[in-house]
Amino acid sequence: MSATTHALSPQLPDLTDITRYCQVADIEPFLQMLSKAITSDYSRIIDWKGKKEQLIASIAQTQGTGLKTIHENLNQIELECFLLIPSVHELHASCTEYRDILSSRVLNTVIAEMDAAGFVRPAVPFALISMGSDGREEQTLITDQDNLIVYGDGCDEAADHYFSELSTRLVDRLEEAGFMRCTGDIMPTNPIWRGSFSQWRKRLFSIVRYEVEDIGKNVMNLIVLSDARYVAGDRELATELIDMIRTMERDYFQVLWGMAKAATEMKLALGFMKRIWTEGSGEHKGEFNVKLLAWAPLVMNVRILAINQSIPATSTLERISLLEAEGSFSASFARDLVDAYHVLTKQRILIQIKSLKGIQKDSHHLNPYQLSSTEREQMRQAMIRIEELQKIIHANFHIV
Repeated sequence: MSATTHALSPQLPDLTDITRYCQVADIEPFLQMLSKAITSDYSRIIDWKGKKEQLIASIAQTQGTGLKTIHENLNQIELECFLLIPSVHELHASCTEYRDILSSRVLNTVIAEMDAAGFVRPAVPFALISMGSDGREEQTLITDQDNLIVYGDGCDEAADHYFSELSTRLVDRLEEAGFMRCTGDIMPTNPIWRGSFSQWRKRLFSIVRYEVEDIGKNVMNLIVLSDARYVAGDRELATELIDMIRTMERDYFQVLWGMAKAATEMKLALGFMKRIWTEGSGEHKGEFNVKLLAWAPLVMNVRILAINQSIPATSTLERISLLEAEGSFSASFARDLVDAYHVLTKQRILIQIKSLKGIQKDSHHLNPYQLSSTEREQMRQAMIRIEELQKIIHANFHIV
């Protein structure tokens, strides 16, 4: 059984384990109560499924702010479904599916707008590629834009202007549809994240050969590109760019070594005696940032090993499964990492729900002592596994 399968197929308790201590007179009402609860939950799930299908089908006939309404309704369904059945995998898959459809619809709408405005389409292919959580197919309830555009070579200045205008309109329309702008400006309106295939090749070579001024920032951009995934447009062109990114990362070991060093130095919320560390003062006293001090180090370190082993997958869980298959992880350690991913991501989603409901201000901080003792220990064990993963990378890359 793979690590992914193990995590997504938990062993259900046998009903006899639940009823063995019941009195005979109690069993029938217990089973009636259980049946009623199951029937009610099943009805809700069927209702949500039907609504989701209708909303997704309506995307093709909708544009503008109407897409935002659809997006918000779909997000609300996922929120309610997660509170009933907290499946990280299901939420990732569902959010990624309908946001890809929304993104494609927005892109087609923008192209139609530009046709109507008299812009001449360049005679070259182009593609929209996502990165970040979207690139890894790990979308959650709160999302922003992490996209790039690549287009074919042979363009003149007018064609460059076309894709600049397309990028501006695309980012605006995506925001209108409920995709927040990226605070790090990882969007095709930024010239760094837009260009012809040759421009992208030159840009990447400059990074891996250390020919750029701010090498730290550019290596971080390369890390972001490691999760690139086709969304819309010309798939062949997108695949060619993604393959080039991963080939360069592997071929220029010094750059990958630098990425590995950064990954092993990421701090975890572990303090003295491996206890969970929390902030001692300030606005977040007694809390810690789950994203920065637990979840991100896991995603980052798994990514580094996947690149080093030429694994094409972008999903963290799939990367772990494939790393186990090729021998980088034992079966037990892979299961531990999958469990860690689910534990941390579940808490991140629950924090997002609190933020969306106005229960707390931000969507990243957690007070571990508001969790049950079991959940708190799961969090602690998750970070201990990540620390072990960092040590593996530290040894593999001979980082001193």
